[in-house]
Amino acid sequence: MAPLLQVKNLQTQFFTQDGVVKAVNGISYELNKGETLGIVGESGSGKSVGVMSVMRLIPSPPGKIVGGEVLFEGRDLLKVSEDEIRSIRGNKIAMIFQDPMTSLNPVIPIGKQISEALELHLGMDKKQAKARTIELLEMVGIPSAADRVGNYPHQFSGGMRQRVMIAMGLSCNPQLLIADEPTTALDVTIQAQITDLVNRLREEIGMAIIWITHDLGVVAGLADRVIVMYAGRIVEEAPVVELYQNPRHPYTLGLLGSIPRLDEERPEKLTSVEGLPPDLIDYPQGCPFYARCPYRIDDCLKEPPPLKNISPGHRAACIIDVTTAQRTTEHPYEEFYQV
Repeated sequence: MAPLLQVKNLQTQFFTQDGVVKAVNGISYELNKGETLGIVGESGSGKSVGVMSVMRLIPSPPGKIVGGEVLFEGRDLLKVSEDEIRSIRGNKIAMIFQDPMTSLNPVIPIGKQISEALELHLGMDKKQAKARTIELLEMVGIPSAADRVGNYPHQFSGGMRQRVMIAMGLSCNPQLLIADEPTTALDVTIQAQITDLVNRLREEIGMAIIWITHDLGVVAGLADRVIVMYAGRIVEEAPVVELYQNPRHPYTLGLLGSIPRLDEERPEKLTSVEGLPPDLIDYPQGCPFYARCPYRIDDCLKEPPPLKNISPGHRAACIIDVTTAQRTTEHPYEEFYQV
């Protein structure tokens, strides 16, 4: 069965007065129907720019997709017309953004904002669209949905606004839902409710999901596979259980070492990834993680390491085998995280 989405060597850059920002640097991955893919990495790693490129939402200028292919059901989204991509966005591919308060129009009732997509993409009349809107709001857990379709975004809490955004994303029964850090601004209790809701809706509707976050702990119970990004590149990709049990990139080790754990064997002290990400304008010639890596050697400076196969479905972009290598710097990742 052909993948639902294939991203091939995607490259996105921003042309600024200070120079060219190399935000996404040749990422490639696939997503199957009904699968949930987690994309993790710190701020500036290219997670959001990568999926915004898939949706063709990069502001131009200064941004530009300079290379690659994005095949959705076999069609290259980077080559279709503006009218075609608009018919796909919100219909076959939907997106939930990080901050619903800035994504929702503050002067339009939430019911109208949802029903507009139903009228545009599904050809419903106003009565049908309103009935479907109420049904969607009930599906995502908005109490007294029929009475609240006329309310404005400011009349909802942060968690409820995010539920409205999910209802909007699901309105046209998309084949792919992209969630760009949808729980970042919410407290942990609401985060858990939102992730549980998305999990339930995925099982009911059967859509594929790309879930973007900086928190590996969030994707542990949500994703089937995980991609770890750093400096605009994919540095590791694996099934979720495999990634947690057998991380093979030093950056992944650092991220896992910063997650609080409940097992008794692990000391309470958490680790951090020392240093700062590289300058994306003055992009390094070799491995972009070199300056922060506890296993670095001189060969790492020669060229960016390609993704190599570790096991079926598991790839890592590192020339070092972290399971056998000795640390060459004093960054203490493995002292608190056993490979």
